[in-house]
Amino acid sequence: MPPVQKSAVERRAEELDTIAAVLPIERRDELAELLSDQDVETLRHLVNQGMGDNTLRALTSDLAYLQAWSLAATGKSLPWPAPEALLLKFVAHHLWDPQRREPDPDHGMPADIDEGLRSQGFLRAVGPHAPATVRRRLANWSTLTHWRGLDGAFASPALKSAIRLAVRAVPRPRRRKSAKAVTGDVLASLLATCASGSLRDLRDRALLMVAFASGGRRRSEIAGLRREQLTVEPSIVVPDGPPLPSLAIHLGRTKTTTGEDDEIVYLTGRPVEALDAWMAAAKIESGSVFRAIGRWGTVSRRTLDPQSINAIVKQRVAMAGLEPGEYSAHGLRSGYLTEAANRGVPLPEAMEQSRHRSVQQASSYYNSATRRTGRAAQLL
Repeated sequence: MPPVQKSAVERRAEELDTIAAVLPIERRDELAELLSDQDVETLRHLVNQGMGDNTLRALTSDLAYLQAWSLAATGKSLPWPAPEALLLKFVAHHLWDPQRREPDPDHGMPADIDEGLRSQGFLRAVGPHAPATVRRRLANWSTLTHWRGLDGAFASPALKSAIRLAVRAVPRPRRRKSAKAVTGDVLASLLATCASGSLRDLRDRALLMVAFASGGRRRSEIAGLRREQLTVEPSIVVPDGPPLPSLAIHLGRTKTTTGEDDEIVYLTGRPVEALDAWMAAAKIESGSVFRAIGRWGTVSRRTLDPQSINAIVKQRVAMAGLEPGEYSAHGLRSGYLTEAANRGVPLPEAMEQSRHRSVQQASSYYNSATRRTGRAAQLL
């Protein structure tokens, strides 16, 4: 009997599976339909070139969005290289003035395109995109064009002018990735929801404590944490109490470092105990530390992805009676520095743990925490 011929979509889905270990993909089947053979080959090439995991995730996410938008806006797959007119259309569809939209329904993204992208899950928020999002997608579009050996119109004066004028016409206040910081009191409320001793509670308790206490690690770093990165350190002797367990986390490559850097952060006391309890209960001796848990309480070999880390934080926020829309996984990072400021920890010491490279970025959390109670705010 002759072998069954695989469809192009099935073949691309299998190709995407081969890079899933480096590039976690949640919507494999949908991506296989959206992306072309050359798109998938480009992603495989970037994986083999050793591009960072976070960059690859962003490239894949943006490529899928661009393909979906092109199909909805033009009825055709994304052309390579993209003509200048298509780039200008992309800007016009994503950077628009909500006030002008009221008297002119044709201003901005047409309603049918908006509805199509929203039904596929590519659009969630209402209104124009953030300028930073548009610039990032254009930059990734340019990168993918370059990796195909092509030149694009991304540096054209008309495109730069269109973006500049659109941003100037609709100023947007800069917002933090998490509206509110997960400070010590908020973290305590979240941990109180993890008290049953179930596998899920043990995992989430360890995840929250490790992410916070290790300096507010990014969700991608927590998702990618492996048992091999953990090293047991000598216990910390404290007066009038038992020694505290200590653990080192070897971060490897992060958002601001390369794989050659062996940056280390330390955990002491309760976070170590929570992590040990989870790994013992889940029988994790190697591989991913934080894993998915099945419907019947079985621990998967599959690691949690960064989006799941964010979902866990929001779920615990809701269980604690707080507003999920006001918090995200990034709130653990901002919350660590805010809590350090509230407790009088010197900025350089806090930065050693958070591994912030920019003093300006790190100090912004300190400023927010100290200005409210400082003398300058209490002149009357």
